[in-house]
Amino acid sequence: MAMTMAEKIIARAAGKTEVHAGDIETVTLDYMMSNDGTTHLTIGMYENLKHPRIADKNKLVWIVDHNVPADSVKTAASHKKMRDFARANGIAFYEGKGVCHQIMLEKYVSPGQFIFGADSHTCAYGALGAFGTGVGCTDYLYAMVTGQSWVLVPKTLRFELRGSLPQGVYARDLILTIIGKIGANGANYKAMEFGGEGLASLSIADRIALCNLCVEAGAKTGLCEVDAKTLDYLKAHGREPVAVLNPDKDADYEEVFEIDLSEIRPIVAKPHFVDNVVPAEECSGIRIDEAFLGSCNNGRIEDLRVGAELLRGRKVADSVRFLVVPASRAVYEEALREGLLKIFMDAGAIVMNPNCSVCWGSCQGVIGEGETLISTGTRNFKGRSGHKDSFVYLASAATVTASAVKGEICTAESLTK
Repeated sequence: MAMTMAEKIIARAAGKTEVHAGDIETVTLDYMMSNDGTTHLTIGMYENLKHPRIADKNKLVWIVDHNVPADSVKTAASHKKMRDFARANGIAFYEGKGVCHQIMLEKYVSPGQFIFGADSHTCAYGALGAFGTGVGCTDYLYAMVTGQSWVLVPKTLRFELRGSLPQGVYARDLILTIIGKIGANGANYKAMEFGGEGLASLSIADRIALCNLCVEAGAKTGLCEVDAKTLDYLKAHGREPVAVLNPDKDADYEEVFEIDLSEIRPIVAKPHFVDNVVPAEECSGIRIDEAFLGSCNNGRIEDLRVGAELLRGRKVADSVRFLVVPASRAVYEEALREGLLKIFMDAGAIVMNPNCSVCWGSCQGVIGEGETLISTGTRNFKGRSGHKDSFVYLASAATVTASAVKGEICTAESLTK
């Protein structure tokens, strides 16, 4: 019987030839990623087990990215706990190297894998045709000591992409449009599968932006069909696909959405919900205090190139703090080679070390009472990036950068007129 991508990947992980939506399966995990948000809690629970053991240390990847460098004595203690445990148990450990999902995509993720991450945006791994999903530290602990977990096979929403995005419109605008269309609960415990001839027009960076935000529609995971671009990315990063598991043509989808990419326009998600989306022009003139270009959704070299090109020969508004945060050290180094960081700094931006930064709202660029942030981060919930009475707008790298220059929300097109 025909299967979706999610069904095929789960079938592989379960050691079966066929599974279908609604089945409950025991799966063997390919990788388990955890970051400094909750790893110290996992360690605490692990140490309380009667017979603690790690099923396979080679499948564990631990990454310090949320509060790095440590911002307090309390944070330093949790980092040390994580660092010491990883060293004692031979666990792959990264600190100061970038955001967890970017590192996983650069170094580990391959098509066909089933991956747990102790972070909700693990669904980003679907950009490379892997089933990535976020879990809490209890589920992570069980997977860590057994190498397995259970999963309810999700139903799938199919997004059939046609055409290509217009000039000045980005994958960020596309996924915000989709979330606005189906709603914040529109994909609850479902897979969002992207394919169609329009997918070929989207880069791997674009696909990461798509899959990364699927959880904001409630999705269990996001998945892009594997194609030549996927394989080229893997080759460039020294990897081969574990299994290319594209969907069958007659797979059973709960719903199919036809998306004409040429009709997508710049979008802004208004406070305090990611599905509260409007055309960017409708937010024109809203004064901002801070702008943020970075995160696991939009901190790649492609995003920094967009921002730097808009900033070339311009200055950040005196009233605005513009934080630019590459998603990984590899991205930072490439931006340095290309002269992008100098463009940002010459324009008055603040270039930070690779980390979650403002998106996490706990260690850098925290906004105060009544302040407004425009961000390429993942969420705009109340208090997400600082004070509970602050305001976060989400937009593309182009809209964020243009707004930083003007001091108020505006599109890149309006800035260049």
